[in-house]
Amino acid sequence: MYQALYRKWRPLCFADVIGQQHITDTLRAQLRTERLSHAYLFTGTRGTGKTTCAKILARAVNCEHPVNGDPCNTCPACRGILDGSVLDVVEIDAASNNGVDNVREIRDEVRYAPTAVRKKVFIIDEVHMLSSGAFNALLKTLEEPPAHVMFILATTEIHKVPATILSRCQRFDFRRITADAMAERLLQIAANEQIRLTEGGAQFIARLADGAMRDALSMLDRTAGCEVIDEQAVSKSLGILGTTDTVRLMEAVKCGDLAAAVAEIGQAYEAGRDLSGIMDQLLALIRDILLVKTASDKAESMIAPTYTVAQLTALGEGLASAELIAYSRILQDAAARIKAASNRRVEAELSMIRLCTMGAAAYDSLEGRVEALEEKVKHGVPVIVPTAAAVPAAQPAARVEAVPVADDPPEPVPEEPAAEIKRAEWSGWEQVLERAGGEINMGALTCLKISSRAEMEDGQILVFCEDDVTAGLAKAHPTIDRLSEIASSVAGKTVRVKVFGPDQKPRRPHAAASDEILERAKELDIHVTEF
Repeated sequence: MYQALYRKWRPLCFADVIGQQHITDTLRAQLRTERLSHAYLFTGTRGTGKTTCAKILARAVNCEHPVNGDPCNTCPACRGILDGSVLDVVEIDAASNNGVDNVREIRDEVRYAPTAVRKKVFIIDEVHMLSSGAFNALLKTLEEPPAHVMFILATTEIHKVPATILSRCQRFDFRRITADAMAERLLQIAANEQIRLTEGGAQFIARLADGAMRDALSMLDRTAGCEVIDEQAVSKSLGILGTTDTVRLMEAVKCGDLAAAVAEIGQAYEAGRDLSGIMDQLLALIRDILLVKTASDKAESMIAPTYTVAQLTALGEGLASAELIAYSRILQDAAARIKAASNRRVEAELSMIRLCTMGAAAYDSLEGRVEALEEKVKHGVPVIVPTAAAVPAAQPAARVEAVPVADDPPEPVPEEPAAEIKRAEWSGWEQVLERAGGEINMGALTCLKISSRAEMEDGQILVFCEDDVTAGLAKAHPTIDRLSEIASSVAGKTVRVKVFGPDQKPRRPHAAASDEILERAKELDIHVTEF
């Protein structure tokens, strides 16, 4: 009968365990010097070798002919433990045997000496699943077991294990296996199994496994039916995007090409891809780009081997760190929502819309937004901004004379014509911004070049900004003062710059009403200062 690869290739000695040398070296040294503990606690993420090392340790302490701390796997004790005929090595699943009665059975069994081997070993997997009563029942036995008994506890959630248990065990923390070590092991196994696995395919599987060797072997098992297992074969078999597809989607997001991004999501959906996995892949790519931008000297050792530093550097051009962080936040929210969404495709497409039309609210701070705009201008990346409607001129209210009440209907009194507003698009604004280089804040200048326009009216330059960020930067002192000086130089006369946000309109005083007020004030000898 066919046996799964992760079972068939489970390591039989400490030397075969990859990525956990800090643990295997310690255990072998203890076995050689016979300085073994009575209780061990193995903790770490799934698929990193906890149960494997527990089984090797159980054989090693009972092996009749150990080899440098490793079990020989040929003596009767080793063979009996391997085939399950030795009943003195007991493996217990705490997820289904988590009650007080189950622990009492263990406590009763430890009284009896082993029959076939030197030590009786209890391997309790997923020990965090034990109830509080079961933990309490285990305490005394775990603290002072008989000399012929050893406990090996394994868990993926160490925070759920009581401190009273932790203090009675010798703890070993299993690390995630590196992608390079995992890919090398996959190639060795594929060669022995006569599976045509390419180096790119091995690296791709290693990255997807996220440090778990068992997951990597399960993925290799799923793709073993392909003639050649490369990146494309892995992506099709596992229902995820390939490296090239992920890069293409990232480039669409970077340029704000919403049509291309949504098209990529549509193609992935039609091909049966896991949309939640696509969000995770894009998030992992953004993480690598961010590392290359912020830790360029050491990035090569920290990024996944799926992409090269040159690829990530090219993708990161025009993207500021603040923008990448905003991207990652949107993708994390999308990945969480997709899992519970009734229509996953719509949710994935909405996340692409959020990424491609990201506004100022997505950034952590104003400085982050300015940094992102500066980066895009520096590398010539197009900035997609919504087109703001022209700000309409506010018309002064017409004055209507009071009409005395009469028996006959009064004749309508014509309204006075509104004062004509002299306002037009000012062509000198681009020249002002060119001269402002080095004179005003770089962030304000960048924003004004991207999302502002100017009009001239009665000796004033009215600057209309398409977003609140640009307006806030332009209104700040001394930026607005310096802009007024440069605008006066360009216009050839003294002018004053006024800045308006997207929801603001210039106020127009009622000329006739103000004149009436001034006349009335003169009659009453009231001094009025005009602004």
